[in-house]
Amino acid sequence: MKLKAAAEIGINATHMRLPKTATEEEILHSITEVNENSSVHGLIVQLPLDSIHKIDTEKVTNAVAPEKDVDGLTSINAGKLSRGDLGDCFIPCTPNGCMDKADILVVGIGKAEMVKGEPLSCYEITLYQNITLNVCVQNTVLSAKRFLETHQPGKWNISYTKLNLQKPVPSDIVISRSCVPKPVDRLAKEVGLLSDEVELYGKTKAKVQLNIVKRLQAQPDGKYVVVTGITPTPLGEGKSTTTIGLVQALGAHMKLNVFACVRQPSQGPTFGIKGGAAGGGYSQVIPMEEFNLHLTGDIHAITAANNLVAAAIDARMFHESTQSDKALYNRLVPLSGGQRKFSPIQLNRLKKLGIEKTDPSALTEEEITRFARLDMDPSSVTWQRVLDTNDRFLRKITIGQSPTEKGYTREAQFDITVASEIMAVLALTSSLEDMRQRLAKMVVATSRNGEPITTEDLGVSGALTVLMKDAIKPNLMQTLEGTPVFVHAGPFANIAHGNSSILADKIALKLVGPEGFVVTEAGFGADIGMEKFFNIKCRYSGLRPHVVVLVATVRALKMHGGGPTVTAGMPLPKEYVEENLELLENGCSNMRKQIENAKHFGVPVVVAVNGFKTDTEAELDLVCRMAKAAGAFDAVRCSHWAEGGAGAVALGQAVQRASEAPSNFKFLYDLELPIADKIRIIAQKIYGADDIELLPEAQHKVELYTKQGFGGLPICMAKTHLSLSHEADKKGVPTGFILPIRDIRASVGAGFLFPLVGTMPTIPGLPTRPCFYDIDLDPETEQVNGLF
Repeated sequence: MKLKAAAEIGINATHMRLPKTATEEEILHSITEVNENSSVHGLIVQLPLDSIHKIDTEKVTNAVAPEKDVDGLTSINAGKLSRGDLGDCFIPCTPNGCMDKADILVVGIGKAEMVKGEPLSCYEITLYQNITLNVCVQNTVLSAKRFLETHQPGKWNISYTKLNLQKPVPSDIVISRSCVPKPVDRLAKEVGLLSDEVELYGKTKAKVQLNIVKRLQAQPDGKYVVVTGITPTPLGEGKSTTTIGLVQALGAHMKLNVFACVRQPSQGPTFGIKGGAAGGGYSQVIPMEEFNLHLTGDIHAITAANNLVAAAIDARMFHESTQSDKALYNRLVPLSGGQRKFSPIQLNRLKKLGIEKTDPSALTEEEITRFARLDMDPSSVTWQRVLDTNDRFLRKITIGQSPTEKGYTREAQFDITVASEIMAVLALTSSLEDMRQRLAKMVVATSRNGEPITTEDLGVSGALTVLMKDAIKPNLMQTLEGTPVFVHAGPFANIAHGNSSILADKIALKLVGPEGFVVTEAGFGADIGMEKFFNIKCRYSGLRPHVVVLVATVRALKMHGGGPTVTAGMPLPKEYVEENLELLENGCSNMRKQIENAKHFGVPVVVAVNGFKTDTEAELDLVCRMAKAAGAFDAVRCSHWAEGGAGAVALGQAVQRASEAPSNFKFLYDLELPIADKIRIIAQKIYGADDIELLPEAQHKVELYTKQGFGGLPICMAKTHLSLSHEADKKGVPTGFILPIRDIRASVGAGFLFPLVGTMPTIPGLPTRPCFYDIDLDPETEQVNGLF
């Protein structure tokens, strides 16, 4: 059985010979591969299909893409032919060739005068097979020409969604629902994804298989842009909105290949104080309900994996405290079929212990003790349970109070899921194998003799990989204007490293090609998410950004200049809605400091001034002028919230120019420096502190982690995002402060140490009036109503 594929104009005919044992599914898969191969422009299914299996010939024939059906046998081409629509269809090769070439035409139709003589031309007698082949070649050339007319090399053949702008601007949820998303399988095809690389989750979201990394490995990368902001205020800066507005401008309006890569939002803030994180106005990821809620379940998978580790820790300490060495060993390596056998993960532990034995009966008593007892110090356990909800009452708990736990209790706590080390592993991993290794290296406690205890020692790392095998695949969605978005991973920036996944960025950079752009967002201000983007994410990815976009607003800068506090639900004070150049100029000190922070890394900075209707021309001009004076490559006003991508075209043009400017990327510190010195460099250069103070627990951890060999890891500061200092109420650019480090934790699997600054909690609490007051479901339409 043969499928023939004729490739572009030089006619390169490819024969795919399928065995007679080929099933219908295998034939259809082979056809799909040719359909999706842009270098092949013609495909013939040679009939009859001589398979030993029953094959639906019509189904197979119609599986050929109409634009590659050079034999003209699909129902679509036949239908166009029957109604005389010959503009873009193919006439079946044999009759077409006969009418064009033959002197004598013998028609065995069974109906007189079915074919008239007029259309026939008389040239020379040509063999039947040669006629068919010649016309097939002609049709393939025609198919290639049609392809070249509609496709520019390196450019996606993508359709954009036209916005119907309304004034005043409706609510985010109304705008989101007013736009019908493209089917996600169509979007995937438009950006160069093959059908077997995409797993559909309904009509509007999909996961992308990691095998695409190998397929695209030779493709040059596009330009890499990171969006950050000034120090956040309760008034908001619109960083996510700017990220989406920028990609809509670059794609729908500047016709460049572009991907946004953003984090999946935590349900803690969604139902707490922040609401959704899909952007806003006419610059959103849609559907916003899907984006802001469960998406494809990645965060739930992390919760399950994290809490499996927590359960394994306490269960192991309990069983070790209640059993003898021999009883413990016999249960860890149970009899099965009359013999004991080590599992692969147990063989890994034996190797780590230097025990070169594979027969459980061959271990000495001393080796049995070393193997069976992790001997964890309960006070050293650093692994916490997690929940993707803001719940302040879980910040300190007591576990093990049931009588069945025989008096084994200890103090513990919950973190929010997005602060889990497993979330950081997901965001920083480069492959499934790399994720397996990182999960195995996660340190959960220290033994009583000072040795780090890992998830591999607990025997749970393989199970964690199984729980995370789908979460590692990036999620594909789209913006309001139909540009593609990868939503993947969601670590908090103030208590984790605050960036979307390396895998999503790498895949997107290959898909957009060398003239395209990938725009990713770093959480909170430049002192938090951007610093970690450069010093942690870029170290592990090997990627080098071309441009930093720093988002600022007039009213947020006024707050940094000494403006009054804002109370939720109350009208804004007049300072924020009336022109006040003095207050604004004072607040620009924060923007100036964040531009300086970005320039520490040698990357051009474009300031995006996210405009509001209360801003005056003088205020907007002042911010742009001061940004340029502070060293920004450019500073641009934006109106993407009200106008979508059209309102960010000037920003897109500035980013395009900046991406071509010289760049001298460098890290802030050398990994080989002592732990305290790396923390001090961040505190002094990025935050503006005079020095750091290591409190006793932090000093102990510095000594412990240095001794355990973790001193060479990068630093991930857990600090308030509301100030450059450790005190959230200190706006602008605080000076003269000492940064207190109360503790340090090790995320060895993720690959960083994170110092805890001040009283920073690792699970937020709910406010007096949470966002969930405004969220409800319409039972008739099943639509979500509320804030988001």
